[in-house]
Amino acid sequence: MEEARHQGMARGAAIALVALLFLGNALNYVDRQVLALLKPTLEAEFGWSDADYAHLGSSFQIAAAGTLLFVGWFVDRLGVRVAYAIAVTVWSAAGMAHALAQTVQQFVAARVVLAAGESVSTPAGLKAAATYLPVKQRSIAIGLINTAPNIGAILTPLLIPPFALAFGWQAAFWVTGALGFVWLAGWWWGTRNLKPLGDIPERARVPWGILLSDRKTWTVIGAKFCIDAVWWFVLFWMPDFFNRQFGLSQGELGWPIAIIFTLAALGAITSGGLYPILLSRGMTVNGARKTSMLFYALVVLAMPLSLQTGNPWIAAVLIGLGLFAHQGFSTNVFGMTADIIPATRVASVIALGAVAGNLSGTAIIEFAGYSLGNGMGYVPLFAICGSAYLVALAFIHVMIPRLKLATE
Repeated sequence: MEEARHQGMARGAAIALVALLFLGNALNYVDRQVLALLKPTLEAEFGWSDADYAHLGSSFQIAAAGTLLFVGWFVDRLGVRVAYAIAVTVWSAAGMAHALAQTVQQFVAARVVLAAGESVSTPAGLKAAATYLPVKQRSIAIGLINTAPNIGAILTPLLIPPFALAFGWQAAFWVTGALGFVWLAGWWWGTRNLKPLGDIPERARVPWGILLSDRKTWTVIGAKFCIDAVWWFVLFWMPDFFNRQFGLSQGELGWPIAIIFTLAALGAITSGGLYPILLSRGMTVNGARKTSMLFYALVVLAMPLSLQTGNPWIAAVLIGLGLFAHQGFSTNVFGMTADIIPATRVASVIALGAVAGNLSGTAIIEFAGYSLGNGMGYVPLFAICGSAYLVALAFIHVMIPRLKLATE
């Protein structure tokens, strides 16, 4: 009877953990997407150029990349519970600070602090999954957690533009930032009974020598560098794409953006289930992971076709298929990391991968500003998106011909 009670408490704690990580990751993307959705309003009010807007995006990416160099150490040393709480406090306050900005420099300062706080979210989530959840539950949990940004990205374009039109752009930043403090209370209460699996420590020293000499670490870094550029491009430039390509106003942008991220959410959900299904059919860890990745790498080839249509809804579906593929592929990269990297190093490896992803995101955001400002349009950007995942899969296979579960 006592054992059954303990098992019930453990299941309840695991469910609460996944739910809170889901909500935290969703809020993360709500706060970072507000600026892109308010671009037409802020551009008109402050006279921003495409280059100014690109610099705002790249300042976020560079700040996140710089912070991520220390995030793995921060999470692994303090533990998920404390590290994530500090991070949400920082990014929520920074999100609200956007409402006070009046110049590009002030927006940049707010974006830099926002990036520093938000960079903790993904490494902390993966560390939590590897530390507190058994292998059979981990892949599905990671898929759900990886779905969260899409939920935030679906709701934000539907709610924020009309909210900003009704109450002003400053109110949008005040309200979205304040939601983080509500989440914080739930996090501190809901994670109080978490216990690590077996003898996995919640806090550990980061073995940087071993970390950087491990081929598996560089595999994750290279894969994230290839694929994350696509995510940042879509997140930061798609409102402008629909405004520029199809003449949609700020009030009309919400639905096509919501379609894109709804399909992205479906990609994250299905990828969390595809891998264990392939395993149950007798495939090896290596075969199941790489087959899943190949499927999504092929689906993303639909994305560049959005440039060939004059219909914004068809374009939204095609771009959405690209993000469906991105999230499917990305979830498998996260799952691969949790499988092949020892749990004590997961946050550090994911953080280093995120550094690479933010740097490639910076590059594509700046390149978009250059391409649009010099008459090349969106063609070279969508060409990069279409090829990124096949390149990433080829890199993974060359680096690790046979994926195996971590044994240490």
